[in-house]
Formats: sequence, structure tokens, C-alpha cells
Amino acid sequence: MIYAILSALVFSLDFVIKDWVENEAVEGEEITIANIRLLLKKYHNKGAFLNAGENNPKLVAVISVILTLAMTVLFLVTFTFKGSRLLKTGLAFLLGGAYSNTYDRMRRHYVVDYVSFTVKNKFISRIVFNISDFCIMIGALCIVLGSV
Repeated sequence: MIYAILSALVFSLDFVIKDWVENEAVEGEEITIANIRLLLKKYHNKGAFLNAGENNPKLVAVISVILTLAMTVLFLVTFTFKGSRLLKTGLAFLLGGAYSNTYDRMRRHYVVDYVSFTVKNKFISRIVFNISDFCIMIGALCIVLGSV
């Protein structure tokens, strides 16, 4: 049950932030969180990571739905395993992020991204993320570590 709550919290947190970004955010506003300079950038990503597939957003949405459903089945199957806390936690983070981004693709026809890092590397500083992206990365890392 706690893993489903974790997924719901990830989805809800990102949903609230995305809604605020869409309705209230001032583009280009800099904020500081925990001594890390972040740049708030309202960005509509019609593709996947780094705009992959942006010319075919319907295909990206279909793939997103299929992968999210497959991960949901895997998530449900893991409940039959004893232990595997790291694996279950990883799946919870990954699913919360996947549901949020998939929801955006289905509802808005783009994913709302909103934060980038102010670093010297120009490639990295151009990438715009959202909470779901970080949770998907954290979840994938936990899954790998939990499978070892």
C-alpha cells in the first residue's frame, strides 16, 4: 500500500507544480532551492526525452501508454515477491513519474517541463526537466540496484 501512496504522491506533486507553471509561472524566473540555482523555464515538450519523436506526438503518446501499462503490470507482480523493497520503491517512483507524463501527453498533447540547471555546460543547461523526469531516473536506478 505504501508504494501505491508513493506513486500517487509523485503524480500529485508534479501535477500541482505543472498546473502552477501553466497558469502562474513567469518564464525565465530564477529560483534557489537548497543552495542550488535552478532556472524556471516553462516548456511544452511534444516528444519524449530531448524532444525525441516530437514530429510524431501521437506515436510518442501511444508508446508512453503501452510502457506505463507494462510497468503497472510489473509493479503489481512485484507485490507477490517477499522483500524487494528497493525494487518496489523504484517501481513506485518510476510509475508516479510515468503516469504524470503520460497524463500530460493524453490530456494536453505535450508534457509540461519547467526546470533546468544553471551550469556552464550549454547542452545540459538547455535541457528542461520536471519532477516526474527525476522520479523516473531515481526509480530506474532503484530498480537496477534492487535487481542486483
